[in-house]
Amino acid sequence: MKVATYNVNGVNGRLPVLLRWLEEEEPDVVCLQELKAPQEKFPETAIRDLGYDAVWHGQKSWNGVAILSRVGEILETRRGLPDDPDPTQSRYIEAAVNGVIIGGLYLPNGNPRPGPKFDYKLAWFEKLIEHAATLLASGLPVVLAGDFNVMPTDADVYKPERWANDALFAPEVRALYARLIDQGWTDSLRTLHPDETIYTFWDYFRNAYGRDAGLRIDHLLLSPSLAERLEDAQVDRHVRGWEKTSDHAPTWIRLAAEKPTRRRSRTKRRPAAPQ
Repeated sequence: MKVATYNVNGVNGRLPVLLRWLEEEEPDVVCLQELKAPQEKFPETAIRDLGYDAVWHGQKSWNGVAILSRVGEILETRRGLPDDPDPTQSRYIEAAVNGVIIGGLYLPNGNPRPGPKFDYKLAWFEKLIEHAATLLASGLPVVLAGDFNVMPTDADVYKPERWANDALFAPEVRALYARLIDQGWTDSLRTLHPDETIYTFWDYFRNAYGRDAGLRIDHLLLSPSLAERLEDAQVDRHVRGWEKTSDHAPTWIRLAAEKPTRRRSRTKRRPAAPQ
């Protein structure tokens, strides 16, 4: 199963780019962020015409998340985090798809730092960590996918010294990401590409994409049972070069089919020896 995350930066304004990518790459499950569309303006018909079902949590002008599937029914289990610091912002949606729990998220940017937006980012991240622990405790196979708005290490950002004061690279934020990973999650992209320079976002300014001056802020985290099934993880960076495209590139993983559980063979009891 191919699971992707893509911050589309406006689902209606960039719909041709999204549809082109879906048609060319055929991901099975997709988490979208930054829909920037109210609930009633989501382009459901165009997406369904490509064979995808969809659930979404819209918001006018800002935020918004969705889950698409072409491999089975989407059984929504949650929208919004438990005790969300600001439930008016559409940043989390969760569903069961093809035997896997998919948590699609758009973590707050947090700039400027310090300030109320940064405080909100930290509070939201704390609630995500709490909910993630509950998901792990369930023992279910889970993917947490989305725009986390955090570069976990110096290797995940072009010229890290330039980002020292940014909310996406703040020590507090990186520490929260490390706490999340330490629960038992696998950062799929970095696990399969430990030493590569690999980015998922390039700003529109200063020819960032042409210079490969990027950031790795879009992540797919796997629970332990899914980590064992991880076969591949890549970034479709060429999509960032398309006309009128998002400043993010689609990022995806491929999971092997679930291994059948071996049944323990019963040991035949020998007949009791005659007394």
